[in-house]
Amino acid sequence: MAKKKCPECPECLPAWLAAFGDLMSLLLCFFVLLLSMSSMDAKKISEAIGSLSGAMSVLEGGTKTEISKRRIQESTPIESQDETTESVNRIQQAVMDANEMMEKGKGSAISLEEAQEGFVIQLPASLLFKSGSATIDSDDALLFLKRVALIIQELPNNMEVSVQGHTDNGGPSSQGPFKDNWELSSARAISVLQELLLDGVAPDRINAAGFAEFRPLATNATESGREKNRRVEIHFYGKKSDQESKTQSSILDQAAAE
Repeated sequence: MAKKKCPECPECLPAWLAAFGDLMSLLLCFFVLLLSMSSMDAKKISEAIGSLSGAMSVLEGGTKTEISKRRIQESTPIESQDETTESVNRIQQAVMDANEMMEKGKGSAISLEEAQEGFVIQLPASLLFKSGSATIDSDDALLFLKRVALIIQELPNNMEVSVQGHTDNGGPSSQGPFKDNWELSSARAISVLQELLLDGVAPDRINAAGFAEFRPLATNATESGREKNRRVEIHFYGKKSDQESKTQSSILDQAAAE
């Protein structure tokens, strides 16, 4: 009697697929647990969907988010402040370069100081002028003023510049062209101003003044103190707004009425 042939067994799935299916089931359970333990803000989700809908026109519905005017106004001063800070850093670098280039032992170095409404560059008179003179005779000083002029042109339009001349309490020589410290300090301030104008600074944002010996930085009893007092300062400050100007005018009107 002939033996019956065993029927062929159907092919089974590969063994690795079972392990893969178990892994996918575990991952699904893991993400379900994460979702169940998380908290979702319905408003934020709605805004996100609305933002995508407005930007890409892919999704429908939702609340579209817009940038408010208040956010734009709050961000504007920050950008202006960054621009001014960058200019101050460039001036600081120019001051350092100028001090390295100028001759040592010729007087005090150029300095950059903070002020109530901005910042100030202090230029010792010995680096700019000869004794009793108001003519700039230093090529290094002229090069420094040229760099300062370029930086001034890049400052925001609400920044103005004031050049101020100062002397010690010793009067100018009787042989010189100036009869007192008022004329000497004013002439030195105007010389620096004119150089900045020649280098491209707009004339409507710069002014000059002389203060003689009446705003000293140090005592005039010592030579080092008198040397500090002989200087030209370049003040950088913000222009007053229209509202502040109106307030000042109203105060003057009230004083005149009284």
